[in-house]
Amino acid sequence: MTELQVRCATCGADILLPENLRTADCPYCGSSSVVDRPPSVDRPLPTFALGFVIDQARAQSIARQWAKSRGPFSHGGIRRAVADRTLGVYVPAWLYGARAGAQWSARIGEDYTVTETYVTTDAKGRPVTRTRTRTETEWRPLSGLWDAYIIDVVVTASKGIDNDALESIEPFDLRALRRYRPEFLSGWTAEEATLSRAQCLAQAREESQAEVYERVKAFLPGDRQRDLRCEVSLEDEVADLVLLPVWVFTLRYAEGKPPLRLLINGQTGRAVGHVPLSAPRIAFALLLGLGLIAFLLLAFGVGDLW
Repeated sequence: MTELQVRCATCGADILLPENLRTADCPYCGSSSVVDRPPSVDRPLPTFALGFVIDQARAQSIARQWAKSRGPFSHGGIRRAVADRTLGVYVPAWLYGARAGAQWSARIGEDYTVTETYVTTDAKGRPVTRTRTRTETEWRPLSGLWDAYIIDVVVTASKGIDNDALESIEPFDLRALRRYRPEFLSGWTAEEATLSRAQCLAQAREESQAEVYERVKAFLPGDRQRDLRCEVSLEDEVADLVLLPVWVFTLRYAEGKPPLRLLINGQTGRAVGHVPLSAPRIAFALLLGLGLIAFLLLAFGVGDLW
């Protein structure tokens, strides 16, 4: 990884800035430096940014509450986890928009009820006539065009926070987007885009097509559907690099265990982290459940229970 030498505007010290970051704090005076690197196809200047609504104190409170509220099968150390590192990061992402439409075809099922009469025997063996109903389905082909609408998709441009991780703390209120200015990042860590524009746009198109498919599926009439084929069109595509506010916590919960990463949406406070489970607690719960079943079988007998 190459580094860029930046001169602190406050004390004049030279700071080495890693290529994947856009900001750095001076180790001597604490001033924050923001660098606008020369733009490229994969690393253009950000177009928009979302501000942090959740400050550090609030983020720490959310992290503590999250740790205390984990389920009974989580590792016992989670509730006593200590934050090794707390960092507010502007994460790069691509905001993709397009006019979407689809040509579709499917088989649509309409349910109807059939009443039939049959002969059986009663408890004394005498023939009796009864009726019963059953559901039948009439299938017919249907096709059409789904009207176009505007679609918005956000995909990560960061290798550090992948798309699944970013989606887990969405949504972000994009109505609060502001035009990017370098001073907007002062005092924060801001990551450069580390995934190529082509990679991100391919991901955005894939997500857009999946969203259109689900919308067409929900739009279809009938009680049932099968063999849905959907040819999606995406037109008038636009893509802007945006910076999204995310709090990143590194939590230590047990000696010898790797730290746990907790992500908090810096706008809404939504917190998501992978919780390690406790094998002894799960085993104890299983044994307790099996013991309870055995007790009931012995106390009441198999015949009484079933």
